[in-house]
Amino acid sequence: MRRRSLLASSGALAAGFLAPAVLQAQGAKDFPSKPITLIMPWPAGSGVDLWHRAMADAAGKLLGQPVVVDNRVGGSGTSGPASMAAAAKPDGYTIAQMPVTLFRLPHMQKTPYDPMKDFTWILHTSGYTFGVVVRADSQFKSFKDVIEFARANPGKFTYATPGAGTSLHIGMEQIAQKAGVKFTHVPFKGGPEGWAALEGGHVMADADATGWAPLVDAGKFRLLCIWTEKRNPRWPDAPTLNELGFGLILDSPFGLAGPKGMDPAVVQKLHDAFKAALEDPKVVELMAKYDYPKRYMNTADYAKFAQQQFDEQRGVVDQLGLAKKN
Repeated sequence: MRRRSLLASSGALAAGFLAPAVLQAQGAKDFPSKPITLIMPWPAGSGVDLWHRAMADAAGKLLGQPVVVDNRVGGSGTSGPASMAAAAKPDGYTIAQMPVTLFRLPHMQKTPYDPMKDFTWILHTSGYTFGVVVRADSQFKSFKDVIEFARANPGKFTYATPGAGTSLHIGMEQIAQKAGVKFTHVPFKGGPEGWAALEGGHVMADADATGWAPLVDAGKFRLLCIWTEKRNPRWPDAPTLNELGFGLILDSPFGLAGPKGMDPAVVQKLHDAFKAALEDPKVVELMAKYDYPKRYMNTADYAKFAQQQFDEQRGVVDQLGLAKKN
């Protein structure tokens, strides 16, 4: 009896050690068995939101479960991913769009996450086409006019962005530093708020991604400059920052990630579905409409790129004098 009892105890103990690995393998095999949440840290209706909704729909069809977009706006795009890192289980059912701001803010202030420890990278997808727009009736006919006004009126040129610490904010401050002028930043929670503020005359300009494109095409806004390497054929008259003498190319690259500790097999399934979704006709259509270049990287390459971005953003923050004080 004692021997049978010991054997039974040993078997139960062994099963206890094996259970997590077995369950993890089974979970990866059956994944997904319920809807997946994709946290979108930007407002509903923005270009990046609409594009990710199309991508989520395409990936969901491939995965056999819906991918539901959950807008969690705040913290210049970091609140949603930070909440995922803090609270979500690493089971693949919660993922997030990862703005470059996540790599920058830890150098500027205390953050509730460590970008190099708290996330599992899935795939890199794209970047933005940024530009500066003014109202069609603005006194600023060119970006040179902006610089001349700012030089003559320090701090009086006001511009909107989707938030403090975003690539738009940092980019405008880099421009001001290079030009030797001072701008006044007016942060909002996302693109639509900034466009509305510009339309209402509450700010002089808006620096944002191409959510402003319909307003430019309709003749309500004027595009003064674009931040890509080359001019955009949709707006051939808008010069690049390089052409204007600033020596800057800024596109704020982004991708998808989940909480730390995800099963590699689950990561692979998500990676494969979203990589395929990049070729979906609706996704391709919206990429063209909102000028999102395809910048695919696999899981391993994205992880390396994340470290590179973290290191580069430290240098930018230091250069602008925005580093947090210890």
